[in-house]
Amino acid sequence: MSGNPSHRRYLGPRSLERLRESLSGRDLAIVGQVADLRLMSGRQIKAVHFALIEHQGERAAARACQRVLARLTRDGLLVRLERRIGGVRAGSAGFVYGPGQAGQKVLGLEGPRRRLYEPTSRFVEHTLAITELVVRVTEAARRGALEILSLQSEPHCHRVYAGLGGQSVLRPDLFLALGVGELELRWFVEVDRGTESLPVVLSKCRTYAAYYRSGREQAMHGVFPRVCWVVPDETRAARVGQAIARDRKLEVRMFVVTTDTKAVGVLTGATA
Repeated sequence: MSGNPSHRRYLGPRSLERLRESLSGRDLAIVGQVADLRLMSGRQIKAVHFALIEHQGERAAARACQRVLARLTRDGLLVRLERRIGGVRAGSAGFVYGPGQAGQKVLGLEGPRRRLYEPTSRFVEHTLAITELVVRVTEAARRGALEILSLQSEPHCHRVYAGLGGQSVLRPDLFLALGVGELELRWFVEVDRGTESLPVVLSKCRTYAAYYRSGREQAMHGVFPRVCWVVPDETRAARVGQAIARDRKLEVRMFVVTTDTKAVGVLTGATA
């Protein structure tokens, strides 16, 4: 992770307030979303927060994004990982950012401050894949294809329920409620990178089935969301889909399996 933790400046109440007052609405939105999703690449931040319609072309948007991210990193609101996505050719768009301690203070996040240590490649890949889905859903909303009614990342999307062995917790990667026309589509989302074995995937599916049987979600919202598994390619989609279909303990209609490129279409009901 870039930066030397031993040289970070202390932010007292007055300094914190001055820093907060210096931030624009966009600054706060960037810091807040990075904290919420845990990691975002420079490209992903640009796609969400530096829309081309607000700038004179791609280069102007990229330069504005670079300036803002450099300032937010300098002030400790964000931290930049040493690892870069896409190699050196990706340039600054390939840098990966996490929440800085100053950013957590500015946002007023409760609990102990999270220190972002250099995470594993597996964690980075999985987290950025979740973020990428959020980016694509956001872009679809910008085009008018859908309305984001609710978007909950971890741990806000976790569900606590009474299981057979006592209290249990369902941990989706995302919860989405999308408005499409006159419909509200509710989803639990699992982003799979092909690194888990099929027994592990099926175990997670059975956790969803157990949560469904608890009736808790239906009692609170009147409906149980479908579960969308988002996988890297068609081969993996076929394997996961077949495994779910063969498991007699699962209600197949509860689950849908799709690929990264088709996910938004499936989530909006545009494609099966």
